[in-house]
Amino acid sequence: MSVRHLDKLFAPRSIALIGASNREKSVGQVVARNLFHSGFAGPVMPVNPKAEAVEGVLAYPDVAGLPFAPDLAVICTPPDTVADLVGQLGGRGTKACVVITAGFGEGGDEEGHRRRQAVLDAAQPHTLRLVGPNCVGMMVPPLGLNASFAHIGAKTGNLAFLTQSGAMVTAMLDWATPRGIGFSKVVSLGDMADVDFGDLLDYLANDRDTRAILLYVEAVTHARKFMSAARAAARAKPVIVIKGGRHAEGMKAAASHTGALAGSDAVYDTAFKRAGMLRVYTLEELFDAAETLANSARQARTVGERLAILTNGGGLGVLATDALIEGGGKLAELSPETLERLDAALPATWSHGNPVDIIGDAPGERYEAALSGLLSDRQIDAVLVMNCPVAVADPLEAATSVVKAIEETEGRSKPVFTAWLGEEAPQAARRLFAEKKLPTYPTPEQAVRAFMHLVRYRRNQELLMQTPDSVPEHAEPDQETVRSLLEAALLEGREWLTEPEAKRVLAAYGIPTVQTREVADAEAALAAAEEIGYPVALKILSPDITHKSDVGGVKLDIESAEQLQRETARMLRRCREAQPDAKITGFTVQQMARRPGAHELILGIVEDLQFGPVVLFGAGGTAVEVVKDKALALPPLNMALARAMMGETRIHRLLEGYRDQPAADRDAIARALIDLSQLAADFQEIAEIDINPLLADADGVLALDARVKVQPAPDASRRAAWRLAIRPYPKHLEQTGELRDGTTVKLRPVRPEDETALVETYRNMTQEDVHMRFFHYMKALDHESAARLTQIDYNREMALVAEPEDGPGEIWGVVRIAADPDNARAEYAVSVRSELKGRGLGYLLMRRILAYAEERGIGEVWGDVLSENERMLQMNEELGFTLSRHSDDPGIVRVVKTLG
Repeated sequence: MSVRHLDKLFAPRSIALIGASNREKSVGQVVARNLFHSGFAGPVMPVNPKAEAVEGVLAYPDVAGLPFAPDLAVICTPPDTVADLVGQLGGRGTKACVVITAGFGEGGDEEGHRRRQAVLDAAQPHTLRLVGPNCVGMMVPPLGLNASFAHIGAKTGNLAFLTQSGAMVTAMLDWATPRGIGFSKVVSLGDMADVDFGDLLDYLANDRDTRAILLYVEAVTHARKFMSAARAAARAKPVIVIKGGRHAEGMKAAASHTGALAGSDAVYDTAFKRAGMLRVYTLEELFDAAETLANSARQARTVGERLAILTNGGGLGVLATDALIEGGGKLAELSPETLERLDAALPATWSHGNPVDIIGDAPGERYEAALSGLLSDRQIDAVLVMNCPVAVADPLEAATSVVKAIEETEGRSKPVFTAWLGEEAPQAARRLFAEKKLPTYPTPEQAVRAFMHLVRYRRNQELLMQTPDSVPEHAEPDQETVRSLLEAALLEGREWLTEPEAKRVLAAYGIPTVQTREVADAEAALAAAEEIGYPVALKILSPDITHKSDVGGVKLDIESAEQLQRETARMLRRCREAQPDAKITGFTVQQMARRPGAHELILGIVEDLQFGPVVLFGAGGTAVEVVKDKALALPPLNMALARAMMGETRIHRLLEGYRDQPAADRDAIARALIDLSQLAADFQEIAEIDINPLLADADGVLALDARVKVQPAPDASRRAAWRLAIRPYPKHLEQTGELRDGTTVKLRPVRPEDETALVETYRNMTQEDVHMRFFHYMKALDHESAARLTQIDYNREMALVAEPEDGPGEIWGVVRIAADPDNARAEYAVSVRSELKGRGLGYLLMRRILAYAEERGIGEVWGDVLSENERMLQMNEELGFTLSRHSDDPGIVRVVKTLG
């Protein structure tokens, strides 16, 4: 991931167009016209060896003939010329290049792939950044920069639009321009040979001209890079995404139920949620959501789901209510105080409930009184105000009164949506709402959809910030047992573990399994059943039979030896008839689990082509693929994420208990999901896991059947966690250290569960020490600040906490570094509890984090220190930092250490 030199892309002082042309309707001619006639203030230098001038501007014969190196170059010459041109431009000092030309491996062309690599090889020595190839180009409307062959330019605004599809650029501009929607940046990424979504999300997260980021995504190339950048950007501003190719098959062919259920589009949807982004499905919805979220940025993170509806037409209220319930929202219940207030202000014929129907002849005063009452009600999270044009009332007067009510009651702390219906009558009202930055929509359904955008956005943001409970006590996993089972299967050339082996894998990670014996024949089955005790379940054992029930390979509730003997013979016959080529190695005999009323669930892991391992949860049993009640999540998981995943399914309502059925132990289910995600992080040899059914009731969980698919390690030189889209907890960084007085402390990476302990740490520090750390005084860390300090992206940040050797749950000190997207520089911060100062804990933490930074390849660690913080400055000098006064604030000292 890198934002290096992207300033040259988005704020160039000069541009060269290689392949500029005067030939009508050629790409070179259209790009030249756009560059010269869009208002860019800097020099634009056309390069064409056969033309004296392009667009009336003197042309240069080649790159060498340019009077100086351009900041940005745009190339639209034949594909075989591009690599050499990139090398020439890089040699002259150009740092950004847009390659519009196609022919670089689209559709799998081998020669094109060779050209693509040649272009990258030419750019790399000069750190020249490439957009494309095979793209429409890019625009920066505030600079008058249009380096594209689009047929229309973009208006200036505060939305950034990034797309893989060039056609989406032109379609989007056609749609947005007549609606007055403007942009800060428009980038067609094309084949993303270099600059990709991750790079641009990192850049735009800190771009002051951009209030919201819109994406059109077809495929992600570097999942971890994308997830890190998306999570960082979504914390800063709304990120809204459309995914193209929703129904394309993107999963590896999978033999298990898990593999069949976890389709490619569902995995993308999971990734977008986990990153805190909002997914939409149409261009219209994309811009509606952008406008809603950008204008309600503060409310968007906090708005609840309870909507009040105010209307002058009962039918409109019914339509809005239907849309709200279907979308997953809630109709607010009006408080007694609000009902009393509305009774006093409205005619006796008003609806006396929500929706609040103030009758068709409602003048502006009635709108104002009703809205003021609703905005003051704490049981309401947002208000939708609607107007249907009638002959006896003025729509503009009603709109003016709505604005007045909002301004007088400071109602902007509560989102207000408007829907003024009709064509001609509401035009003036809509202009007023637009001027006041109030969201307005032509139909009730669109207005409700906009409200639900806020709700869904808030839900996704909560996943970024929610503090998880501590994971229930659990024995350390038996990794050696799992490793030996996987290695043995791979040595034998097997793709699947046997059922008993699969259950041993689960048991090694703390997932309860039913007692199971693997036997070779009927005689051995009888002996195993006698040992286990009747009743038993009998299952066929074959590496070639995936779904045993489908071929008659499962028999439950066998009560006696005679019945078992009959069933072994029948099962062999059925399976050989159904699948004659299958190799049958015997049977499994397992204890018959008696759990009346238990729910059948499915849990699993499958590997996605883009995002790596994915965890599945849902309703289990033989009809699992018909019911399709499931949810997906990207590992790693914690208790909060596991519970949220369970809450997305219909069966979760049953797990909560109903009538005389007690609630299932949902913590045990969440724990099993966490264990599965840990297995995926620990063993890259695991390609798939399928637990179906997992019984769940008030007494816990029990795995009845399990399958584990194995594969040779994709990259044995790296830790297994490399394939996860989100870097999991780096357990290998857990260490011990010793203070000056001999006290042993444990050092480990921070976890999201540490929020409460971290808040307590800062509560136990003096106000002066807190001021030295944060440069301002505060009584306590609020939830949002504490969550940002504990729920870190291990791929970019690292925080090590120190805790007493025998006192987990208490944090004595913490040190952190946050690297830039280029991994070149990292900022540090360190805190130690006030009563522990002087014992060497700060030095210990700093030395460990500097060693980690050097291991990561970070070139420089820096920090800002208050000039009166003499103890910290002394430590910096002793650790080899150089000190200098901050250029903007003489009260701050900038400290910098260059690493090897």
